[in-house]
Amino acid sequence: MRLVTVAGPPSSGKTAVTIKALSSLMREGARVGVVKFDSLSTQDQSLYEKQGIPVTTGISGNLCPDHFFVSNAEDCLTWGVESGFDLLVIESAGLCNRCAPHIQGVLAVCVIDNLSGVDTPRKIGPMLKMADLVVITKGDIVSQAEREVFAYRVRQVNGPATILQVNGLTGQGGHELGRLLMSAPETDQLEGRLLRFSMPAALCSYCLGQRKIGSDYQMGNVRKMCFQGELP
Repeated sequence: MRLVTVAGPPSSGKTAVTIKALSSLMREGARVGVVKFDSLSTQDQSLYEKQGIPVTTGISGNLCPDHFFVSNAEDCLTWGVESGFDLLVIESAGLCNRCAPHIQGVLAVCVIDNLSGVDTPRKIGPMLKMADLVVITKGDIVSQAEREVFAYRVRQVNGPATILQVNGLTGQGGHELGRLLMSAPETDQLEGRLLRFSMPAALCSYCLGQRKIGSDYQMGNVRKMCFQGELP
């Protein structure tokens, strides 16, 4: 089975372009499925189901959604294999620019939109920098010049990546995206595989449920800011 991870900022169009790509593949007879991760709630499961795409949703609750994803990645793969899929897409919540759910040897996709601002590619961390394929959305509501400038900024951050413009509403570019997803390498198991980037070292009292503000309540991995005029 082929496995793909899809990440990107919230509302960038991850679900929309994934639906367009998978719908195109299904029309050609491919068996596809999706695992959707989110933090508190999501309506994306119903969007996939309306298109007849098998989907399972994982809600992380009070855990970091990307840590939750990594903890369940093997089970996702097992579900996809047992379901007889040719292709399984794992879509992340995409809430943290510091994290990246991308796995070595697994096709990694980052979805980013033209409206997010020309400086956004530099702000997004490893989920963009370490992606194999960057899908740019919402190109229909910006000019050709703006699309070209934004794509240039993406390429400054991740030169080797394939960049593809996809319209999540009309589906333009969806067929080509589906073809690229099906070029992902076969993945039989994930045990022992490495993430492309380490998760944040963020074990502090607030990770463990502390709600009170103040140094007396802060333990573990705590870092303080330096303000103007202070020595670092």
